[in-house]
Amino acid sequence: MADNSGHSFRPLRADDLDAVVSLDGRIIGNPRRGFFEKRLAAAAATPDAFLTIAAEKDGTLAGFAFARIQDGDFGDTRKVAVLDIIGIAPDEQGKGLGLALIDGMEAKMRKRGISVLRTQAEWSNDRVMGFFARSGFALAPRMVVERPTEGRGDEVEISTQQQTFDSDMEDHSDPGGDDFVALSRDRFPVRSLEEGDLPAIIRIDKKLTGADRGGYFQEKMAEVMRESGIRISLIAESDGSSAGYIMARVDYGEFGRTDSAAVIDTIGVDPAYAHQGIGHALMSQLLANLSVLRVDTVRSMVRWNNYGLIGFLENCGFTPSQRVVLTKTIQ
Repeated sequence: MADNSGHSFRPLRADDLDAVVSLDGRIIGNPRRGFFEKRLAAAAATPDAFLTIAAEKDGTLAGFAFARIQDGDFGDTRKVAVLDIIGIAPDEQGKGLGLALIDGMEAKMRKRGISVLRTQAEWSNDRVMGFFARSGFALAPRMVVERPTEGRGDEVEISTQQQTFDSDMEDHSDPGGDDFVALSRDRFPVRSLEEGDLPAIIRIDKKLTGADRGGYFQEKMAEVMRESGIRISLIAESDGSSAGYIMARVDYGEFGRTDSAAVIDTIGVDPAYAHQGIGHALMSQLLANLSVLRVDTVRSMVRWNNYGLIGFLENCGFTPSQRVVLTKTIQ
């Protein structure tokens, strides 16, 4: 495929690594080789989970874009393409190549029956926000919340008894709340998540949601085990049984960030162990581990009107991020 400006378009390949890293370094001034190495390897290993596009001109990489396919994340019941990387060579910017890459991504989405494209951007970045506005994006009914990993990591206690959330999923917290108590992670064994824990996670989620989302959790388990590089997902136990879990990942460079950030995708507590502090233990241990690993921040995404979940995260020290969530429906 080619456009009138002489660009040709194709999927990204593993051997594009050096060119991608070089172009990205010219844009942001900070090489992210490890990030792109993992992302290209993951796209090659699981092509159904990614959409990629590269633009070439005279045999030289002029631009590229990555989108991750999400199926079940953030409470969605449909597949969504999440555009988390787009790069245009400085001498090609302002010439319409970015819009052409978006068009190419949308064509790939139509072939795979995906109708929603989502991304994030700093609200104060006028150039990027203007680009997405021209591309047809609008504000999504979601918000990004985050907090530094240091600070309250050794003290955090959640006064709302959260049983489960899948970021935007229905909130199951007790609106009455509880008093602050001793550190919950001192009262429940919390360990790193292992692949053998997958059946327990699916079982807990089915109790909470009434749905069998085994496919979603299989993909999420593969992601946190293979792609993140640092395994930070946790499971809590009580009386030798799996009582709750938190699935998170570390990504260096997602949505153009140059600092390290952890993303919480899902947390769940077996109803049989509700109101015992399991959720407290998981969140507290996650923050403590991330602080030791020198991960700067932890974030998640919530629906703007999920007040119970927002309150839960606020009690964990989260505040609104300076990033906005943007979305576009593909016709």
